[in-house]
Amino acid sequence: ALLEELEHFEQSDMPKGRPNTMNNYGVLLHELGLDEPLVTPLRERFLQPLMALLYPDCGGGWLDSHRAFVVKYAPGQDRELGCHYDNAELTLKVSLGKAFTGGALYFGDLFQVPSTLAKPLEVEHVVGQGLLHRGGQLHGARPLGTGERWNLVVWLRASAVRNRLCPMCCRKPDLVDDEGFGDGFTREEPATVDVCALT
Repeated sequence: ALLEELEHFEQSDMPKGRPNTMNNYGVLLHELGLDEPLVTPLRERFLQPLMALLYPDCGGGWLDSHRAFVVKYAPGQDRELGCHYDNAELTLKVSLGKAFTGGALYFGDLFQVPSTLAKPLEVEHVVGQGLLHRGGQLHGARPLGTGERWNLVVWLRASAVRNRLCPMCCRKPDLVDDEGFGDGFTREEPATVDVCALT
């Protein structure tokens, strides 16, 4: 149902933003009105408690905002994505389909401590399955072989981390008032998750 809705929106003449600075095809979920009813509850009720256990050292317990979008890879459109890191403390990627070959994800080290990696770790997409990783982990997508590949991507952000050190430039940020999530920076310290209450 989500993929069908995304295709309807993509084919409409409604104004659309790009998912990010690297992908040309896809949909920002807030443009469909899916942030509050879908992504925010997913982050608050499921992802934050899980990330607090798995990634306590990089903001997993303080996730207080996100940027959610779907990227599309297809012949004549984006077919691959070069090596990069995300504007996020943590990232969730879920393969939505359709039928495709190729396009595997590859992973290297954290961008803050790069080393020579002779052979990156490759992970094949499995429709309906997700993958969690640190936003600062270098990664990319191999060329699509055939078909269309749609992926849900949620950049999970923790203002308690990024208010002290911007994940993109590695400097202390100068905060400017903005509406919405403001790329995950806040003037307030968020509440922490009590991990002991989750077990």
